[in-house]
Amino acid sequence: MTLAQLLGTCCGVGHFRPAPGTWGSLLALPLTLLLHQLGGFPLLAAVTVIATVAGYWAATEMTRGQEDLDPSEFVLDELAGQMLALWALSLPAWLHGLDITALWPGWIAGFLLFRLFDIWKPGPVGWADRKKGPFGVMTDDLIAGVMAAIGIVLLAGLSHGLLGL
Repeated sequence: MTLAQLLGTCCGVGHFRPAPGTWGSLLALPLTLLLHQLGGFPLLAAVTVIATVAGYWAATEMTRGQEDLDPSEFVLDELAGQMLALWALSLPAWLHGLDITALWPGWIAGFLLFRLFDIWKPGPVGWADRKKGPFGVMTDDLIAGVMAAIGIVLLAGLSHGLLGL
């Protein structure tokens, strides 16, 4: 296994069946928790950026000369996108000294929203997905992550603002 395959499949998680993208997204949950607990939001943000850059490189290498420009075993895009979605929990928890595990409804919402946007591919997610090569492979998941983060913030506002919970 090459370094690109090792990274792109998240150490083989991309070979899990069924639904390798879901497995890649699930991997991001404990990794995000660990990173947040070790270094707060700054560490999570740095690793997300590194995963994104590594993802563009690994996607380039894994698809070089291949017909399939978005192999299902490539799940570093889901990992990076899911981690990006969870910035909506990590940043406020870090800024306000909150226990990030106390925000558990946001974890569930973030996972479900990210998977929904990644599978459904609304608007800009679909636009990015239609691009060929590493740009499309990575960018659709990053956009889905941003959309999921916005969804987390909106749901938290609804829950804590309007409902007073």
